[in-house]
This record gives sequence, structure tokens and C-alpha cells, in this order.
Amino acid sequence: MLKALLTDIDGTITDPSRRIHTGAIETIRYLVDRGVVVVLASGNTSCFMEALCKMIGTQGSFIAENGGVFRAGYTGPLRITGDQSVCRKALETLQAYYRPRGKELDLFSPTYRFADLAFARTVPAVEVKEIVKNHPVQVIDTGYAIHLQSLGINKGTALVNLAHEMNLAPADFLAIGDSVNDIQMLKTAGVGITIASAHPDTKAAAEYVAKKEYGDGFVEGIKKYSSYFLAR
Repeated sequence: MLKALLTDIDGTITDPSRRIHTGAIETIRYLVDRGVVVVLASGNTSCFMEALCKMIGTQGSFIAENGGVFRAGYTGPLRITGDQSVCRKALETLQAYYRPRGKELDLFSPTYRFADLAFARTVPAVEVKEIVKNHPVQVIDTGYAIHLQSLGINKGTALVNLAHEMNLAPADFLAIGDSVNDIQMLKTAGVGITIASAHPDTKAAAEYVAKKEYGDGFVEGIKKYSSYFLAR
């Protein structure tokens, strides 16, 4: 029996053009209307996640900044578990390397981030990792942005903390995502599934891989496990 759904956003409930998949939204609302808790997870900012929760129609719980920030419901306090100070120092090292070479990193919403820092994929992630290897940070390439995150923080660690605040266990969740930054939440949840368009490493970590891609795969996967939710 499952009590909650934890889903990634980009690539999972979107189409190949990164537009929201309407079928995925209908599936989420179907679960919400039947009392299933739905939690959104992303590398994006908390203010973006707040708006998305309201527009989709979930109960307001989310994981943001790849696990560095989370919140239980619309009225719960914003929890910040990542250490942005180490990310800033790593960013300074990157800027000191790239600026003399005529490259300026394009930061994504730095004012609204509390745990990590993110920038456009205009430089190789492998090179970024080499440049900041002496800093206590992770370099996460989500396929949409490169993130600097403090060590030991991911969507899986956020799931453990968030579940506790929601009086649930990680085993009560089905998690679905497509990228390498989703692997830990798939492994931490009671059931972890993915879609046909997912990264090979994510597929290897999943209990089930949908035959369809992107939002179509999300709908397929949730339908397969719907009885686990509705048997409560």
C-alpha cells in the first residue's frame, strides 16, 4: 500500500519541449482528489515550486533545489538543509577561471535560491567538476542546468526529512524521476520507477521502467501502480 507520490518535474511530467504534459496533470489531480498526497521535486527554486503546487492543485508539499530545500504543505516552514556558503565559494573559483577566458556563467535565479546555485550548461560539467574538486560541493548536471550543492544533500535525504514532518515513512512513497539527480529519491522511496526517456543510470536504479517517454511514461507508470494507492 502506498500513501504518497513524489514526482520530478522536468522530463518527467513534461513533454520533450519541456511543456507541462496535460495528461500527467490530470493523473496527479486524480490521485489528489482521492486523498493521495502528491509531492513535487525539482532542482528549481522554492517560489517556483510554490506556484506550481497551486497551479497543478497538490497539497503544497515540495522538494526544491535538488533536496537542499523542502516544505510540508502550504503552511509548513521552509526547511533549508543545504549550505549555500560552500557553493558560493566554489562559484567564485569557477568565475575566476572562466572570466579571463571570456566566459561569464549565466546564473539561474540566484536571488531566490537558499541552498544551491545553478547556471546554464554553457560550460562542460566535467570541466566544472575538475575546477571545484577541492571544494566540498557536488556538481550536478540535470540536463537542464549545472548545480553546485553541498555534500550529502539530495532528493533522497530530503524525502527522509520531509516524510518525517508529514508523519509518513519513505516507504509510503512511490517516487518517479528521469535524471541522475533523481536516483537517490528512487532508492529511498518504497517504490522507485522511471520512464523510457530516462538516463541509463536512473533506469538501473528503478523498480519499473515505463515503455513510454516523458509525460506519457509518467501516466503509464502511475496507472500501473494506481491500485497500490487506492487500496488504502
